[in-house]
Amino acid sequence: MADVAERAGVSRALVSIVFRDQPGASPRTRDRVLRIADEIGYRPDSAARLLARGRSRTLGVMFTVHQPFHADLVEGIYPEAERLGYDVLLSATAQGRGEAKAVEALLGHRCEAVILLGPDAQPADIDALGHRTVTVTVGRRVPHARVDSVHTAEGKGVRQAMEHLVELGHRRIVHIDGGRGPGSAERRRAYRAAMRRHGLEPELRVIPGDHTEQSGIETGRLLLSERDHGRPLPTAVLAGNDRCAMGLLMTLTQAGVDVPRDLSVVGYDDSHLSHLMPIGLTTVRQDAVLMSEYAVRFAVERLEGTAPEPREAVLDPKLTVRGTSGPPPEGVAAGNR
Repeated sequence: MADVAERAGVSRALVSIVFRDQPGASPRTRDRVLRIADEIGYRPDSAARLLARGRSRTLGVMFTVHQPFHADLVEGIYPEAERLGYDVLLSATAQGRGEAKAVEALLGHRCEAVILLGPDAQPADIDALGHRTVTVTVGRRVPHARVDSVHTAEGKGVRQAMEHLVELGHRRIVHIDGGRGPGSAERRRAYRAAMRRHGLEPELRVIPGDHTEQSGIETGRLLLSERDHGRPLPTAVLAGNDRCAMGLLMTLTQAGVDVPRDLSVVGYDDSHLSHLMPIGLTTVRQDAVLMSEYAVRFAVERLEGTAPEPREAVLDPKLTVRGTSGPPPEGVAAGNR
């Protein structure tokens, strides 16, 4: 700033006025100061200015690198944070970089609040974080923890998917479990309840998995191996999420299984990749933009004291029917297993 002031022939205080866009400098002086600053590559350090006032006005966001739905959430977080006058700092979890390290990086950069996208951490650890700083979880409910949470009504979404498949005539419906992934326990319970409600308990089957493409690939290989040994394929698979569904689809189509003629597949999330596939994935849609807006508002309102206690937002999911679901194969109708 001193260099700009010297070259412009004005005081450092006047340069500060220009960069704070405050009155007190003539248009000619303002233009000269900005031109010289541009010539020497000077940019005001807004972070340092905010910290000098005791605030960073920065929201930290923890996300997973290979999770497409997290990318959709991040895309929604930025405009809402900007609208409310906050910056966003991202920190990713990846192989060899766990959630704890990602969160500590955000706190080390003086983020005032953290938004956790689909955290896998133990409830006690999330609660402890909530006592250290304002914390919002997205996609996962953590009962009794001191955090705000935003998620969809998981059970309702699974019920919609199951009603769709049963109405098409499916009976052999398998669920690929999401393991410890966010929402997995609720989705698993809802699948079991739906199978019982429709009198399909003898066909109930939960295959262990997680929220990755590899989980879908491995399930596909398992089902194909069982078919080769005389066990018929299920007529439909409800995957734990879209990534898992995509891995399953890749394995099945490579083996010559026609989707949905031979087997229907339903995902969960409606990430941006789900409708870029050649036939489009039938999936349960979570409104990423609305979830992001709630998460940012919850964090900001806690920071600014307008909502002193944590809150929970439960949003409605919606089944989006595309090309991967259809009636079961001929001869596999209701009552004919």
